[in-house]
Amino acid sequence: MSAVSAGSVLSAIDPDEFEVVPVGITRQGRWLLTDGDPSELAIRGRQFPEITDGAGTEVALPAGSGGRIVALDPAQGAAALADVDVVLPVLHGAYGEDGTIQGLLEMAGLPYVGAGVFASAACMDKEFTKKLMAADGLPVGEYAVLRTGQSLTEADMARLGLPVFVKPSRAGSSVGITRVDDWAQLPAAVATAREIDSKVLVEAAFTGVREIECGVLEGEYGGEPEASLPAEVHIDSRHSWYDLEAKYLDEPELDIPPRLPEHVVDEIRRTACRAFTALDCAGLARVDFFVTPELDVVVNEINTMPGFTAASAFPKMWARSGLDYPKLVSRLIRTALHRRAEHG
Repeated sequence: MSAVSAGSVLSAIDPDEFEVVPVGITRQGRWLLTDGDPSELAIRGRQFPEITDGAGTEVALPAGSGGRIVALDPAQGAAALADVDVVLPVLHGAYGEDGTIQGLLEMAGLPYVGAGVFASAACMDKEFTKKLMAADGLPVGEYAVLRTGQSLTEADMARLGLPVFVKPSRAGSSVGITRVDDWAQLPAAVATAREIDSKVLVEAAFTGVREIECGVLEGEYGGEPEASLPAEVHIDSRHSWYDLEAKYLDEPELDIPPRLPEHVVDEIRRTACRAFTALDCAGLARVDFFVTPELDVVVNEINTMPGFTAASAFPKMWARSGLDYPKLVSRLIRTALHRRAEHG
């Protein structure tokens, strides 16, 4: 999924304003300087693209390098290759949104787009996302946390009811998530989630809710965060919930703005900015909501590096709000550079 988003960003970025140094990462963790061809990063035949060995020159970003990327040649050793002013880490899920890459960039002394180490880690871990939002008075749904060796208690089952969603606490893009409609299905669902993360979240499902997303951008030049027009997600009838295929392979229909009373739309936008601030986010985020039949607004989760594909809601919401894709990318980069200039 990260490669697809990166391809879309490469297509949208203004070459007259920015010189791109396209670095891809293989599944084995090798960094490769690629040719940055967006067509190589497109979905084909319902298969996601990925960076593989041979796609480019292996590179590294040493700590304290000040942004200098080093090429690794087995025969000749390391050699300076390029200087980078700012990084746009289009990486979803583990190592990309959990504070790992952010910590590396901090050690390298490089400014980067998006949330810092703490906010990235807190937003990636759904348990602590919910705890921090609840502490700030934001509405969140009922849930239970299962750590290693723990099982759901009868009291939790009675409190949560059915159905529930079982998911890894620290994962993205709907990976490892199972809908449970019968408690007999719970052990298998927990086992699936634990293949990805030892800590598992069991969330109460809402009945008859509408799924709403809202984009947030850090205010320019130190201003307050700004929220886009929200979008309501309509899932293809082939899917019972918003899973990985529904998000990326079967483009969802979006209503931007959603067909909701104006005061509810305003509440969603205000709450999105509150959540962004409560989690100490920076740069950008997508805040996901449920709106109940009674028009109550509940925060589901925050994504600090939302999808940037052609089908993704985040760029579409901002385009409908007056900020097209190329200008959105430019703003994100300028904001990161300004933040570094202001705070060092």
